[in-house]
Amino acid sequence: MDLGDPISYLTLTEGTPVFAAGGARIGVVEHVLADANADVFDGLVIDGRAGPGGWRFVDAPQVDRIYERGVLLTLGEREAEALPEPSENPATVVAEPEDAEGTPLGDKLRRAWDLLSGRY
Repeated sequence: MDLGDPISYLTLTEGTPVFAAGGARIGVVEHVLADANADVFDGLVIDGRAGPGGWRFVDAPQVDRIYERGVLLTLGEREAEALPEPSENPATVVAEPEDAEGTPLGDKLRRAWDLLSGRY
């Protein structure tokens, strides 16, 4: 699979295919979550309707490489199917007494929802 040359998240565009670690296509980039002014890459919102289905949030550490013609994740296909959906009120990802609100992942999921719903 020739994905082209490596690129920055700053030049990644909507519709770029996203692949699980084993090479299975699981969706396309819907939105890049980043603070370009601080040069911080938070992750991706992918549209997996052609794969696992619906919008999914991919946290930055789960992105292995970004190329001209594709994004390669560190996750296998089954792990990618379990990625969380962006939501207005994200559920707790880890079973702990505290709510996801105010946690880094909870904040990212909420920001992804705000972008997708047009609030941001």
